[in-house]
Amino acid sequence: MSSVKITSSFWGRYRDLVRREMIPYQWQVLNDIAGITIEKERDDANIPSEKSHAIENFKVAAGRVQGTHYGWTFQDSDVYKWLEAVAYSLREKMDPELEKNALAVIDLIEAAQEPDGYLDTYFSILGIEYRYQSLAGSHELYCMGHFIEAAVAYYTTTGNEKVLNIAKKCADNIDENFGPEEGKIHGYDGHEEIEIGLLRLYHITGEDRYLNLAKYFLTERGKHPDFFREQARKYKGPNALNWVANAPNTYFQNHAPISEQKTAEGHAVRVVYLCTALADLAATTGDEEIIKICRTLWDNIVDCRMFITGGIGSTVNGEAFTLDYDLPNDTMYCETCAAIGLMFFARQMLRIDPNGEYADVMERALYNCALAGMALDGKHFFYVNPLEVNPLKSKKDPAKSHVKPVRPSWLGCACCPPNLARMIASLDDFVYTINDNTILVNQYMDSDSLLDVGDGVVLIKQTTGFPWDEQAGLYVSNNSGVDVKIGVRIPSWSENFRIRVGGNLVEIDSKKGYHYIEVAPGSSVVIGVNFDMSVTRNYANPHVSEDVGRVAVSRGPLIYCLEGVDNGDDLNCLILPLNAHFEYRFDNNLLNGVGLLTTTGKRVHARSKSSLYTKERPSLKDVKLTFIPYYAWANRGENEMQVWIRE
Repeated sequence: MSSVKITSSFWGRYRDLVRREMIPYQWQVLNDIAGITIEKERDDANIPSEKSHAIENFKVAAGRVQGTHYGWTFQDSDVYKWLEAVAYSLREKMDPELEKNALAVIDLIEAAQEPDGYLDTYFSILGIEYRYQSLAGSHELYCMGHFIEAAVAYYTTTGNEKVLNIAKKCADNIDENFGPEEGKIHGYDGHEEIEIGLLRLYHITGEDRYLNLAKYFLTERGKHPDFFREQARKYKGPNALNWVANAPNTYFQNHAPISEQKTAEGHAVRVVYLCTALADLAATTGDEEIIKICRTLWDNIVDCRMFITGGIGSTVNGEAFTLDYDLPNDTMYCETCAAIGLMFFARQMLRIDPNGEYADVMERALYNCALAGMALDGKHFFYVNPLEVNPLKSKKDPAKSHVKPVRPSWLGCACCPPNLARMIASLDDFVYTINDNTILVNQYMDSDSLLDVGDGVVLIKQTTGFPWDEQAGLYVSNNSGVDVKIGVRIPSWSENFRIRVGGNLVEIDSKKGYHYIEVAPGSSVVIGVNFDMSVTRNYANPHVSEDVGRVAVSRGPLIYCLEGVDNGDDLNCLILPLNAHFEYRFDNNLLNGVGLLTTTGKRVHARSKSSLYTKERPSLKDVKLTFIPYYAWANRGENEMQVWIRE
């Protein structure tokens, strides 16, 4: 199997943080021994935030302890994502203590599984006879999808047959209960995820029924838009969030068949999970109709509904997309899970089409919105990633209660922290895409890789100080027995991009954002890449009303922001002049080492402080402006932050 070993100092710190801090910390949280305060992600009395109870739920379901279920219907998924993160961490570096905990969890999951393969602690504890009857909010298939993903990851890493057999038994139960056949449930889950899990299980087992079931769930969605409401009217069981069935059909992406959906609608995470599975199915089967659907939804998200940080989701109401160009900076949602889901979608699209735009968006979401979801200590997390924050407004404006000025230790809805852990731990899977005899270099990271191509392997060694430095070197040795093409990505943010092959400058021949270099069997080549990391001013489409007259600053893949700790209060009073010249400086002692941008700007001062409105024009005074990378904000206490600044 192909292997990618990331040696980057930037990502090495984060991956060490996941292994040494995040995974053990989350283990303590899941076992209710962390001794922390769990915050609600917004003002909502219905959010369970007393404890996690996730491991305890499994113990109750397994009959090991007495008790009842606590938490969301999707609480099981926190454990599954933790297990998946462990699998990837063990792939990078074996850890006996971590493996011991993982094996204990696998044993516990097996004990909690019903004899027929059904796996969900909520209904096993509160009423197994009500299973599959309230799919709008029960998250049964969602949770089982996450377990299947974790099982495949753990089996692939360790060869553990037990966890794979639990997953197959689980998937077989779903297959027995859902499908087009008479007597089966003609429906799907309220939250897409099982489709991703089934496709991953198909890839590892080759069992067509898993592929067919995933396709059924994807293509059945939207054919019967009243499905959830009809189930809810008949449902008599425990409160499985069945009230969610009253949400608009767009919330579930079942307002129309997938083939008729032209825009990204509803809950943002659901959308990108749906799209990830669709793109995987399309790449696997070559289905042109599904490929067209994927491209249509991708274009709508990226061209009309994505924030400059790679965040998606414009409103707290339904954590959802709204309409084209509705991208508010201080009331948006930009959930960490949604940015991660967008990366998953991009990764699958690269299997369909070698287009650098997918890798560009993957990079944007990774280095900005997703990375901002975790504090530098690995123990505090954002659910929502705003582009503008005033702490007092977050505290006193109910419409902004979801916009946190600092990261909480844990969240009542804790989907984001373990999702971020599994993404960072699996980052080596995002560096390259292999299509036949072509290798796409999607991400620039120090790494040593052996990639399966033809009847052998291609060795690629990357050396770079990315994302700070402007150079990368790739040593490629082709031991595959076939001619191999190396697709070197030309980032969209680099105006002047240069490539040297064997030390000689070559003319760039861009094909959808990649320059291809052929490497013959038995030969090797040294490729040198130079990026243009000039500071860039970015402007939003004028239809984005909130950003008219404003500018966002970036350098390389990183979006920058102003923070109050560097620039004082009332960031809304700062102006970046058109002729401002930036200076770049790397500070090893700040925020674990960051590149800073400084320049001279203006601050608006009122001439009269006694009047709310006046005829007097405010005065302008010179001030020093300091920008930090967006991902690093909120690590120095509670203060204001702003991405889009007046120009």
